[in-house]
Amino acid sequence: MPPRAAEFWQRCTPVPDESNYPVARPAPVPVSLVYNEQFGTNLWSDKKMIRFLQTPGPIKKIVLGGMLIVICIAMLVYLIPSGNSTSGNPSIQSVATVDGSDITATEVRNTARQMAQQQAARYGAQASMIMPFLLQQATQQAADQLITRQVLLSQAQHLGLRVTPKEIQDELQHGRYAATFFPGGNFIGETEYEEMLTRANLTPALFEDSVGTDILIGKLQAMIAGGASVSDAEVRKEFAKENTKVKFDYALLKQDDLRKGLHPTDAELRAYYESHKKTYANSIPEKRKIKYAVLDLNLVRGTVQVSREDLQTYYDQHRDQYRVPEQIKVSHIWIKSPLPGEDGKVDEKALADAQHRAEERLKQLKGGAKFEDVAKKSSEDPGSANVGGSLGWIGKGQTTPEFEKAAYALSKGQTSDVVKSSDGFHIIRLDDKHEARLKTVDEVKDQIEPILKQQKAAAQAQSVASTIQTLARTEGLDKAAKDKNLSVTSTGLVAQTDQLPGLGSAPDFMTALFGAQKNAPPATASTPEGYAVYQVTAIQPPQTPTFDQIKAKIGEQFKDQRAQSMLAQKTQELSDRAHSEHDLAKAAKEVGATVKTSDLVDKNSQVPDIGAMSGNAAVVFGMKPGDISGPVQGGANGIVMKVVDVQQPTPEQMKQDWDKAKEALLQQKRQEYEQVYVENLRNSLEKEGKIKINKKEMDRLATLSEGS
Repeated sequence: MPPRAAEFWQRCTPVPDESNYPVARPAPVPVSLVYNEQFGTNLWSDKKMIRFLQTPGPIKKIVLGGMLIVICIAMLVYLIPSGNSTSGNPSIQSVATVDGSDITATEVRNTARQMAQQQAARYGAQASMIMPFLLQQATQQAADQLITRQVLLSQAQHLGLRVTPKEIQDELQHGRYAATFFPGGNFIGETEYEEMLTRANLTPALFEDSVGTDILIGKLQAMIAGGASVSDAEVRKEFAKENTKVKFDYALLKQDDLRKGLHPTDAELRAYYESHKKTYANSIPEKRKIKYAVLDLNLVRGTVQVSREDLQTYYDQHRDQYRVPEQIKVSHIWIKSPLPGEDGKVDEKALADAQHRAEERLKQLKGGAKFEDVAKKSSEDPGSANVGGSLGWIGKGQTTPEFEKAAYALSKGQTSDVVKSSDGFHIIRLDDKHEARLKTVDEVKDQIEPILKQQKAAAQAQSVASTIQTLARTEGLDKAAKDKNLSVTSTGLVAQTDQLPGLGSAPDFMTALFGAQKNAPPATASTPEGYAVYQVTAIQPPQTPTFDQIKAKIGEQFKDQRAQSMLAQKTQELSDRAHSEHDLAKAAKEVGATVKTSDLVDKNSQVPDIGAMSGNAAVVFGMKPGDISGPVQGGANGIVMKVVDVQQPTPEQMKQDWDKAKEALLQQKRQEYEQVYVENLRNSLEKEGKIKINKKEMDRLATLSEGS
């Protein structure tokens, strides 16, 4: 079994849980992230590993409502290491090295693919046609993002920043992942958790490692932005700029209209091809013929038997993990404490008012009102109010100390008085209680058996793959596979981005294939569903297409470039005429442009044929009534605008939205601070030789992207 696979199955052992919440034990975060400098030990020990997926109830702050942020797990696929061959010859091409850490071609390619797919989704049925272009564009962006991420991670580590298991626990249960893995405060379950990660080509180890890395980088970013501040004058100026509304006429020229009138000759296309020949060099990617035999782990798993003795042995080895802690099921009615003011102090009058409102709710309950009805109507916890205040099952150490002490002191069915805690005032009802206990082996059998089957299947598959590889090197792959009742698939010429029969999308396997030598001895590589023993039988190097091969593509590129040039010229002419004649409508008629009028819009508005007013058209917000703009590009359109009306924000609007405007400007400054910091840091590391770019590999990736 490859080291990564073995590590994964060793780590996916069960933890104690409630009956409806079977989960997998989280994999360890790297020691470098959780090293305790004082004691010199790994904080994440084997038997006391944090059980962040164990508890279905809310954690620490009680309030989980409103934190419904859906994570796109597929965006994390760039974290997957390049596939290794069990033959001992991994093919990992480094695109860049940052302070000794490699950014691999696999990471860049996978990240670029995700970026391109997100962009392509906006093009509907045309997505497949534009995908190669988007992928080519995204490749450099992906490499830059990964380099910046590694620069920040390296700097954070150099500064001695660390991430604890508790912080990872809080992020998964409270942060942007809560809605995905803990919808409504309840864990989705071990099986679904692992399946979601598997669909994104992730293991719990890789995913949880990435969460720790994000937290670590976030700490550095917080340090960078800590010095940012804004004055009242800056807020007023920015507010006026962002909330000014304008109404304008605009003359419109469409690139598509100009493009329709273009009919290039063969001579023009050939000239274009020759002048751009360098961009087409080796744009037909390398292709290979291969033969391979697939070992499907799912089929092997079906033949594996798990004995009672196996179950008992595993259970005895992990007995501590099946201890169910004491838990209580509670409901509450929450009245929030007022937030501190700018001086850091809490308004005592507002605090007393909050307590009074809580006491009024308690009086209603004592007067016979139903707890659920009062919670739905009056509780300020958006995560539990709509379900009658229920918080589900919680354990000790998962709520504020005051809340926990009061809740555990109640008898089943009993309701507390008003309980003051750090976040407000609570009225708590104890709905049920489970005492601490040790689950029996029969209770956890269904959790253990799949793990043991997977471990045995992986070991058997690895053994079979090793046997086939060894035999294939002396007697050939066909005979070796036949001896194990496996068939051998032989392909025609395939590109690295192609999908293979019986394998589907297997980027790491393809990376191994395209790093192997022609007719080299058979080797083994992991696949999404198991292993494959393979051999490369032919290699066709990258090729430069002839004019006839890409004539259609050249025609489209020629029209795009010529139409874009014509649009810029005609829009400039339109602007010049409008300014000289002081008449936009007349100038538009002379050049064949269409004149339209916008509504009263602000920078957040969208205008037909222009798009977002936050783009190039934002120039209009700095103009006065009667002013005419210069040429403006709005997507594939050319535009010239004339201001009809300007409305400035009122003092009342500014007062009402002051805090929001101040925070937005402060966030903008923080981002600027970070941008400058990262730019200076990258420049410094490049001068010191700690950032090295493999331009040859970057060019190869760009070529592959263009030909995909």
